[in-house]
Amino acid sequence: MQKEIFWLRNNNLSQLLLTAGVLIIPVILYLMPLEWIEDNHSICLYKNITGNECIGCGMTRAIFSAMHFRFENAYYYNKLVIIVFPLLIYIWTKTVIDRFLRHSSHFTILNSY
Repeated sequence: MQKEIFWLRNNNLSQLLLTAGVLIIPVILYLMPLEWIEDNHSICLYKNITGNECIGCGMTRAIFSAMHFRFENAYYYNKLVIIVFPLLIYIWTKTVIDRFLRHSSHFTILNSY
């Protein structure tokens, strides 16, 4: 049992996996077909109970549309995308830069190959 979870305690490997996840997740989201989320089925509890849209309704569809450069559709789904999407890009960029600057010694593994 100890040997099976040792890789979780290995700080270099865990930092490398976390950084890989931060870099790969936006690519995976971009490669997902936009048609998967464009249907009008809502999982919003507020909308299902009251019939009215909340302030966050359509934000997932708006973010996906913005990621696929369909900004008109994104604005149609939720007008707050003009604030949220640039903020998400800023946070993601800052996270990537911080990870590479703070943990640059962990990436010597990549340089050895």
